[in-house]
Amino acid sequence: MAKSALKIGIVMDPIESITPYKDSSFAMLLEAQRRDAEIHYFRQGDLKLLSGRAIGHSQRLKVNDANSDWFETSDAAEVDLGDLDAILMRKDPPFDMEYIYTTYILDRAQKAGTLIVNHPQALRDMNEKAYTAWFPECTPVTLITRSMREMKAFLAEHDRIVVKPLDGMGGRSIFVVKKGDNNANVIFETLTDFGKRFAMAQVFIPEINLGDKRVLLVNGEAVPYALARIPSDDDNRGNLVMGAKGVGQALSAADMAICERVGPVLRDAGVLFAGIDIIGDYLTEVNVTSPTGIREIDKQFDLNIAGLLFDAIEELI
Repeated sequence: MAKSALKIGIVMDPIESITPYKDSSFAMLLEAQRRDAEIHYFRQGDLKLLSGRAIGHSQRLKVNDANSDWFETSDAAEVDLGDLDAILMRKDPPFDMEYIYTTYILDRAQKAGTLIVNHPQALRDMNEKAYTAWFPECTPVTLITRSMREMKAFLAEHDRIVVKPLDGMGGRSIFVVKKGDNNANVIFETLTDFGKRFAMAQVFIPEINLGDKRVLLVNGEAVPYALARIPSDDDNRGNLVMGAKGVGQALSAADMAICERVGPVLRDAGVLFAGIDIIGDYLTEVNVTSPTGIREIDKQFDLNIAGLLFDAIEELI
C-alpha cells in the first residue's frame, strides 16, 4: 500500500522576506516538496485557539530553488492544525510573549497528534544562551546576572570577557571587554538596564579567530561537518550577518564529545533540529528556535541535511 503524502505545516516569518540561497527554513521546504508533501504556510497571526482546538489560516505553498520567484501561495483556507502530520516552528526571534503564546497553540496541536518540530515546551525552556548552564563541563566559565557589581568583579578576575544579552540573535549587542576598559561600566549598565535585566558574561575564548563553529544536530545526532564563522578583521563576532566568513570543516574530537553530551538531552526533550555553537573546545550557545546553517554546509560538503530531518520526522510519525 502506497504511503499517503505528508501534510506539513510551517510557521515562519514572511516568506517573501527570506534570502533563499542561505535560508534553512527554505531548505526544509524544498525537501518537503521533493517528498511530495502537502505544505501549509502560516505566519503567527494566522494561528488561533477556538474552544481548545488549534486552528490556522493556511496558504498552500509551492517553492522553487531560485533567488527570484521562489514561492507560490494559494488562497487561504482554515485548517485544524491537529490534522497535519508535522509542523515546523521556524519563527525567528524575538523570543517574546507573542512567541510564547504561539507555542501554547502548538501545544494544543501536539495534543491532537501533530508532531511539532521542535517540541513547544523545549522552545520555551531552552534559551540559547542560558541553556548552556545545563552543560557546565562543556562551557567556558559563565556568569548570568543582573548585577553590574558582579560583572565588574567577573572582569577583574578573568581580564578579558564577552558580555551579551540573553535575548539577542545574530551577534547583536555582543561586547568583548578587557580589564581597564573605561567603557566597561557603561556596557554593563546598558546590558543589564541598570540592574533590571539578566545578561551573560563568559570568559573570552581566543580561538574565536579560528571561527565560531555552528554544528547542526538532527534528532540528537551531529552532522559531521561544522560551519566555522570566522570574524572579519574589524570585528570580534563570528556571525555571518556581521560580516564573518563561513568556512566548512570536519568536526574535531572535542566537537564530537560536546555533541555526544548535548545531543541525547535535546533528543529526549523533543528537539529534532538544533544548532549548537562551539568556540575552540567550548560550547557557547544552544539554538533550538530557528537554527541556520543548512544551506552553507550542504553546499560545501554535498549533503542534504533537511533530508536527514525529514527522515527523522517520518520515523516519528
